[in-house]
Amino acid sequence: MSAARFGPAAPLRGQLRPPPDKSISHRAALLGAMAEGLTRIEGYLDSADTRASLEAASRLGAEVRELPGEGDRLDLEIQGVGLRGARPAAIDVGNAGTLLRILPGWLAGQGQGEWTLDGDASIRRRPVDRVAEPLRAMGAEIGCRDERLPPIRVRGSKLRGAEHELPIASAQVKSCLLLAGMLADGRTTVQEPAPSRDHTERMLAAAGAPLEREGETIAVTTCERLEAGEISVPGDFSSAAFPVVGALLVPGSEVELTGVGLNQTRIGLLSILARMGVPMGADGDAPGLGLAVDRIGDAGPEPFGTLWARHTELRGAEVGGEEIPLAIDELPLVGLLACFAEGETVVSNASELRRKESDRIGAVVKGLRALGAEIEARPDGFAVRGRGELRGGRLDSRGDHRLAMLGAVAGLSSREGVEVEGFEAVAVSYPAFERDLRSLAGGR
Repeated sequence: MSAARFGPAAPLRGQLRPPPDKSISHRAALLGAMAEGLTRIEGYLDSADTRASLEAASRLGAEVRELPGEGDRLDLEIQGVGLRGARPAAIDVGNAGTLLRILPGWLAGQGQGEWTLDGDASIRRRPVDRVAEPLRAMGAEIGCRDERLPPIRVRGSKLRGAEHELPIASAQVKSCLLLAGMLADGRTTVQEPAPSRDHTERMLAAAGAPLEREGETIAVTTCERLEAGEISVPGDFSSAAFPVVGALLVPGSEVELTGVGLNQTRIGLLSILARMGVPMGADGDAPGLGLAVDRIGDAGPEPFGTLWARHTELRGAEVGGEEIPLAIDELPLVGLLACFAEGETVVSNASELRRKESDRIGAVVKGLRALGAEIEARPDGFAVRGRGELRGGRLDSRGDHRLAMLGAVAGLSSREGVEVEGFEAVAVSYPAFERDLRSLAGGR
């Protein structure tokens, strides 16, 4: 494992374009493989996680061609195999939980063939029963270790439509079941207790899938073919959130993030920040300190725009309920912000964090406490008593890319700096993170 140290920073200043959206990139690769004809993808994320989806598409029979790109962006052409043409294969998902949980939905309805999905040590600890059990209810033949852990073994079967009521809002589970529903006889519905990110529905609808939405219920019927055409991937809001939070915490900072995806099911952090006292504006000329958002247009079915972030004072807030799925990847950052806020911040209804690349509740609590935070774990979240500062120290990323980036931002805003163990984990979603963050900090 490698370590990187991030010392207290001078004001963060400058402009960044965050890397392409990881969630959308995964889905674009799989859609390209499932579609008829040629799919062109502009601005695909070039990272360890998303490379696993490209390799999976190739092993399933799709032809993947890389075109000259820029930095951490790839332009791709994918010649798909069609909805029912997946080739039998063993799939190595690496550390990509999105791929692990979405792909079985497509494979389960192939009618014939066998597939195995496995990954690294972290993946082997991530439960998959939440996709295996509802797929079995549709007639799928799926096996997994101890009935709930990878590797997953899928045998193509004849599926039947079903009604699914998810106990926890999960975009990955929902996406898996919608893919299976397109290959099943009859109608399949997925009802969520709260909205989760809707990238899959947007992409499938644009490609011709027979989808309907009523409230929090999404329905799909048997589909014969998809034609994806061209897909443009906006910047990843979850990646942009790290320099945004750095700017909010380091006095004198002002940063601009361009080309950021602004899908409403991904930007729950903004409403949390507003409750924590961050003044919000509509454009970069908004007066005072805080955060400004300018929606520029759409990249296909996805809105995007520019964020401006400036240092501001914070107060504690209650975070929970329906906003949790809309900010699930940013909740560790809420823990960091809470260290600098006045009063107490409580995050609840977030048990889903325990099923991420690491147990993010336990990891965030242990990591921030080691840096001087007054924080305690709760079964479904954590509570932080703000002190207006963070001492610094050493943080173990546990191989989790979000925790590695959290440690870096904590270092810039701390008194003594932070050494991040396992910093190489950032390659999962943001390979150029250290370079970009140091550029804002004047190279420090």
